[in-house]
Amino acid sequence: MDPNNFASMKDLKLCESSSCTDLPSLDSGDPESDLSSPNFTNGIHDGSEESRFSSEEDEDEGLCMRLTVEPRRVLTVDMVNEGIKVMTYAVRGPLLLRANEIEQELKNGVEKPFKNVIKGNIGDAHAMGNRPITFIRQVMAIVTCPMLLESKEFPDDVKLRAKEILEACRGGSVGAYSDSPGIEIIRRHVAEYITNRDGGIPSDWRNIMLSAGASEAIRSILKLMTNPGIVCQKKPGVMIPIPQYPLYSATLAEYGMEQCGYYLDESKEWSLCSTELDRSIREARKRCTVRAIVIINPGNPTGQVLSRQNIEMIIKFAHKEKLFLLADEVYQHNVYSPGLKFHSFKKVMMEMGEPYSSLELVSFMSCSKGYMGECGVRGGYAEIVNMDKDVMGMLQKSVSAKLCPPILGQACMDLVVDPPKAGDPSYDLWRSEVQEVLTSLARRADMVATTLNQTEGMSCNVVQGAMYAFPKVMIPEKALKAAEERGQPPDVFYAFCLLEATGVCVIPGSGFGQERGTYHFRTTILPQEDKLTDMLQRIKNFHLKFMKEYSS
Repeated sequence: MDPNNFASMKDLKLCESSSCTDLPSLDSGDPESDLSSPNFTNGIHDGSEESRFSSEEDEDEGLCMRLTVEPRRVLTVDMVNEGIKVMTYAVRGPLLLRANEIEQELKNGVEKPFKNVIKGNIGDAHAMGNRPITFIRQVMAIVTCPMLLESKEFPDDVKLRAKEILEACRGGSVGAYSDSPGIEIIRRHVAEYITNRDGGIPSDWRNIMLSAGASEAIRSILKLMTNPGIVCQKKPGVMIPIPQYPLYSATLAEYGMEQCGYYLDESKEWSLCSTELDRSIREARKRCTVRAIVIINPGNPTGQVLSRQNIEMIIKFAHKEKLFLLADEVYQHNVYSPGLKFHSFKKVMMEMGEPYSSLELVSFMSCSKGYMGECGVRGGYAEIVNMDKDVMGMLQKSVSAKLCPPILGQACMDLVVDPPKAGDPSYDLWRSEVQEVLTSLARRADMVATTLNQTEGMSCNVVQGAMYAFPKVMIPEKALKAAEERGQPPDVFYAFCLLEATGVCVIPGSGFGQERGTYHFRTTILPQEDKLTDMLQRIKNFHLKFMKEYSS
């Protein structure tokens, strides 16, 4: 197969069904299917070394091949939770699997029209060459290996912070369990950070729950809403933005809840309008009981930063419709466009006063994004506001079954919310590293949008914040037919062609949701600037060739 000849790829069918997120098909696990297998009688293995299909004498004479049979498994696919069967997660779907295969092929000497694979599919900063923040890693090194407290290589404030964290750990070790909501001193530091961030609006440390990244906290909150309830027996539903981060659609599917999408307005920098929220909830209530609304700000995959006016409108809508608010604010440090700023939902809600300040809200933060990019450490938190006391008790019981979040993740989160202060030995280096990361990300955000907008057949909104662009792609009619022949959505077909031809891995818009008849892909802005330039040039060259190939 010639990867440069897109028409020749019609026989490549890596994604059989309607979504790039579908997992490879599994055997049904039907107990009837194995009943006639060798050495089984009524579905039970008879333990015999002989088979009714052959004898040792026959085998010795080469008359018959002995058949081998795998033992029956106790756990079969028909027993698996239906929610897990239907859930999908686009970011780590078949495209990434194929990208990994291509990487291995390159290592094995297989000739390709490119020298390396560039994975623009996921917001993994350090994997893309972004350097860790020295202060964070120094403290983490000491808490992991306390004998380093005796080293002269570390500044005094680093040692002091490490010692503070260790003293808060049971037995003075990060290898010990903590309380289920997290270490108290770290929860207090998170509350102080939120109070300072929100201009003095108080945060109660007892309402802070530390977690293994924001994802686990989000799943814990959504799990509280899965029961249809006594009054209404309809399936519970949650409003999520379209496009959305696939964590939400995957979790709702796993929990057997209804996904109620509301569309962001691409023509207005992916903002929200009240008429679309009204339409969404009106349609959703025909099939489910809508319990909550999720907002991602700054946006993933769309890169928008919501205005205060937009946030106030959402809060008023949630109050009118009696909805629980979930504010995904993990990119709050990632705002690049001049004149824009991050507004926390809690701050706006409290400043609006009653009745809005009494809304139930949980907001989420992580050490995986921002300037830190510590994805693998798995640190995050949730601030829980105005939750019913009995429900809070249920939440605490639920998280206690998980024992505690990773201690190193908690420590990392502590260093994010309580960084060095002016006058501390580590402050100048910390400040310069943070500014360098955020300034570079702003340049990269501009580079991505500018290059894609200069490519015929593509359009991309300004990447105002977060770590991604979500460009719209024009796909010719001939390519639409080719995708249909392969049984793939057009944007999935496009993304596989891009990967095979250039080694660039992006995620099709259908994995995030998009308006019918439009096609997008999500790419991260995280590759280092030289590699990002290379990646964008590959995408541009591919797209022009793709358009020519399928327009002729």
